[in-house]
Amino acid sequence: MRMFIRRLFLSGFLITGFHIAVAQTLNNRVDKLSTAITYLASEELGGRKAGTDGDSLAAVFIRGKFAESGAELLVNKGFQYFNIIAGVKSGEDNKLNINGTDFKPGPDFQPFSFSANSTLTAPVVFAGFGLSGSSGDLKWDDYAETDVKGKWVLVLRGDPEPENQNSAFIPMATDRSKALTARDRGAAGVLLVSPTSVEKSDQPVDISYDKSISDAGIPVISLTRISAALILGLKSMAIDSIEKVMITGKMPVSVPVKSIVSATTDVIREKVTTRNVIALIPGSDPVLKNEFIVVGAHYDHLGRGGLGSGSRVPDTSGVHGGADDNASGVAAVLSLADYFSDKDHRPARSLLLVAFGAEEMGLLGSRYFVDHCPVNLKSVIAMVNLDMVGRLKSDAPVLSVSGTGTFTEADSLLDLISANRPFEVKKNPDGYGPSDHAAFYGEGIPVLFLTTGAHEDYHTPADLASHINYVGTSGVIDFTADLISYLGKLNPPPVFKESGSRREGGNYGRGLKVVLGIMPDVSGAETSGGMKVEGTRKDGPASKAGMLKGDIITAINGLPVGNIYDYMSRLGKLKPGETVNVEVLRNGNKEILIIQL
Repeated sequence: MRMFIRRLFLSGFLITGFHIAVAQTLNNRVDKLSTAITYLASEELGGRKAGTDGDSLAAVFIRGKFAESGAELLVNKGFQYFNIIAGVKSGEDNKLNINGTDFKPGPDFQPFSFSANSTLTAPVVFAGFGLSGSSGDLKWDDYAETDVKGKWVLVLRGDPEPENQNSAFIPMATDRSKALTARDRGAAGVLLVSPTSVEKSDQPVDISYDKSISDAGIPVISLTRISAALILGLKSMAIDSIEKVMITGKMPVSVPVKSIVSATTDVIREKVTTRNVIALIPGSDPVLKNEFIVVGAHYDHLGRGGLGSGSRVPDTSGVHGGADDNASGVAAVLSLADYFSDKDHRPARSLLLVAFGAEEMGLLGSRYFVDHCPVNLKSVIAMVNLDMVGRLKSDAPVLSVSGTGTFTEADSLLDLISANRPFEVKKNPDGYGPSDHAAFYGEGIPVLFLTTGAHEDYHTPADLASHINYVGTSGVIDFTADLISYLGKLNPPPVFKESGSRREGGNYGRGLKVVLGIMPDVSGAETSGGMKVEGTRKDGPASKAGMLKGDIITAINGLPVGNIYDYMSRLGKLKPGETVNVEVLRNGNKEILIIQL
């Protein structure tokens, strides 16, 4: 009976009116879209990197447009402030001395961004690739019968199977993972050197922020091959020779070291303030107006690019305007604010319009929002996210909508409003994805994520306002307005369903053979000394063992976990079928979970 009522209700929508978002003339809307996107993607705003002047100017612009539309500004006059670490840089106190000879920070050595700030004078042990594990029939242990406690460990970057894209060594071979392995063995510091196969120029690794606030707990330094060879007491080409011997012979190499290294590491983490921009359009129904639909889009981007920024051309320095990513989504939300502020178009439920900050830093703004929601989060019945909606193709126009499996009525609702559109609507049931809706999905809120998809200009300086399909974007706005209006009246409200794995995502998981079935906090923005669990996959290994959203993983099999990198490194050494002990902090109390992989 209940399903019949809902079907009748949706049919009633079809009868009473379709494509309701046609009040704004196309030319007027295109002009407004062009004005907003052109400004947001301009050289003046410098790529809108979170915490910069351009980021602030964008937020002020968005707040002004919300106010012009008649929407009510919330929190602090429309701004919800939060702090982030925007980057790291070398301090002035970095020092390196090898056997009494001083070396210069920059040309000779550089601390890694995840290095702890520390001073250490100690002997050095050479530990090959700094690995301990196996890949297929190849077993490898650079630490066998080697005492590294209290010493520097000198290791090569890379791994013994550089041509094997499926090597089990891959997750163990990241710089962070090697530092973690050395720390586990009792090393007091790590010295990393790049063979020519890894880095042709003999320069230290540039210090770049890897978007985690946690450090390795010990000093970690990048050396030139000349400096590393000096420590080993060998000629400068020795590093490449040692690498070749290990790879060819498929076994570690032992090199006696008599050097003493003294170093001080000074890494400055740059804390900045950014904000979400929030406005309210009250609902028209006296009862349903107490429930909310969040309509959001992130407004930050990559600044001028560079290493660690997320740019697809990291060697190119230039303003990454982000016209499609995501000035287009913001402009769409501003257009929706204009439309729904009109009393004739008010939805039954209230709308929370949000321009999220720091999405490119790891969904920091949306996660802050759900943790500090200006209304009771339980009263939020759905979230609609617009991210890159400006490049609808002319030859094969497609609008992708994800999250259709997160509530029962989504498919029938989308089928209803998709008819007679100037584009195909492709549905994806998965509620988790690389944009702000993931933070809401993790809270058990139905989500719909709209995008026209990636393209060659994505995360490059070529993502310009002149490349936007403004007429196509207007069509996406029409579609979204209809979708929001229908969601605003749907009664009873949508009921959340888990859809798609809340899997360990991103490049961190390359080469992993096992997963716990969790959605990890990749940023570590509000957690130190552990990795927060943002959500668990129903019937996944972690869920079956009793892991809960909000748990903070502090150790796996007794080995500490301080962040996403530690976590992925620990998983990289596990195999399907193993049973592991996972320590978590839950409401300040330590719990031990036994998880069958």
